[in-house]
Amino acid sequence: MQPLLVRDVMTRNVVTVAPGAGYRRIVDLLVEMGVSALPVTGDDRRVLGVVSEADLLHKVEFNGADVHARLFERRRDRVAKEKAGGETAEQLMTGPAVTVSADATLTRAAQLMEHHRVKRLPVVDDDERLVGVVARRDLLRRYLRDDDEIRGAVIDGVLRGVLWLDPMEVVVAVKEGHVTLAGQVDRRSTAQIAVRLVRALDGVVGVTDDLEWGFDDTTVQHRYTFDV
Repeated sequence: MQPLLVRDVMTRNVVTVAPGAGYRRIVDLLVEMGVSALPVTGDDRRVLGVVSEADLLHKVEFNGADVHARLFERRRDRVAKEKAGGETAEQLMTGPAVTVSADATLTRAAQLMEHHRVKRLPVVDDDERLVGVVARRDLLRRYLRDDDEIRGAVIDGVLRGVLWLDPMEVVVAVKEGHVTLAGQVDRRSTAQIAVRLVRALDGVVGVTDDLEWGFDDTTVQHRYTFDV
């Protein structure tokens, strides 16, 4: 039940720019490659930052305006003005870059994107060298798994592999990524664990729990804890 990792969905052939790349060159690459941001890397392929359309647009935003910093000006406005006057990737980029390991889970990548409000992340190896880029759309590939493949993962990975259940005891149906579990297991806790594990599988968009159980061991556990 090995989940998909960032290395499984990332784009490997990444176009980068050097710190000294000019404004016009960056614009040309963004348009040519059809992307909204480019990693800025040094000679050792380590990521120094990311230059995006948002960084470049400050030059449009302050076109013809005074870009000198003012007293008590907000840092955000001061940085925007500095980028408006920038001409190279080093002056325009946002850094240090937020990166993700190639061995990270897709969940971790999604958390980083949400926390830092970015659409894509440079992917680095153990030496912090660039090996790819992962975008939001790449993370959604986990839900492209075939229904039959999902059903096999539920039966072999969860029922047999983890819970040691006889697959004949549980009916597994999958339609467009939605899994329905039916049948009877011995304990309520087993049913709860099964649902939780299935929900975490790649490709699963939802789970309907129609499982029945012979013994509710969860109430026994709660009562024992309370009595102690």
